[in-house]
Amino acid sequence: MTDQPPRLRPSPPADPGATRPYHHGDLRAALLAAAEEELAERGVEGFSLRQVAKRAGVSHAAPAHHFGDAKGLLTALAAEGFRQFLAAQAAREAEAPPDPGEQLVAAGLGYVDFAMARPALFHLLWQSERPDFGDAELGQAARAAFQHLVDQVSAAGGTSTADEGAVWAMAHGLADLLASGRLSGMLTLPPEAREAMIAGVLRRALPRR
Repeated sequence: MTDQPPRLRPSPPADPGATRPYHHGDLRAALLAAAEEELAERGVEGFSLRQVAKRAGVSHAAPAHHFGDAKGLLTALAAEGFRQFLAAQAAREAEAPPDPGEQLVAAGLGYVDFAMARPALFHLLWQSERPDFGDAELGQAARAAFQHLVDQVSAAGGTSTADEGAVWAMAHGLADLLASGRLSGMLTLPPEAREAMIAGVLRRALPRR
C-alpha cells in the first residue's frame, strides 16, 4: 500500500529532455501538456516557448503560431487549468453523498487533489500575474470556477459573501499549504486518516443552517 492515495500523489518531475509526439489535429493539446511540464520544471520565470516546442517534438515556431507568445500560451494553459480544477472537484463530488454540505466538502477535497497533483498549475491560477485574465476564454473559465463555489455554498445554506469567503479561504489555504509541503504532520498520516482530517477541517467552514 502506498503512503498516499493516487489522487493526492504529486505528478513526477518532468524530464526536460523528453519530447512529446502528437497525433495529427491535436497539436494544441500537445503544446498545453508540454507547457505544463515546462512550467513544473522551470517555473514562470524560466518558462520558454522554445523549450515547450522541444518537449512537444515540434518546430520552435509552433507555439508562437498557435498562442502568439509566452503570455498567450500561459493564458491558454490557465484557462485549461481552471477546467481541470473543476473536473477534479466534480470527480470528488460524484463519489460523495448528495447532501449539499457533503458535496461542498467533496469539492474542497477536489481542490486539495488538484493542488497536490499539479502544484505548478495551481500556482499559475492563483499566484501568477503572467496569464491575461482579460482574455475571454480565461475569464470565462475562472468565472465558472468561482460560480461553482457560489452555487455550492448557497445550496449548503450560505447566505452571504462572508460564507463564500470562509469556505474558499479554508479550502484554498489547505490546498496551498499541502501542495507546498508546509503541513508535514498531515502529509505523514496514513491516507485514510489524512483525508478524514482534511474533510474535518473543511466541515468547520460549512455555513451554519
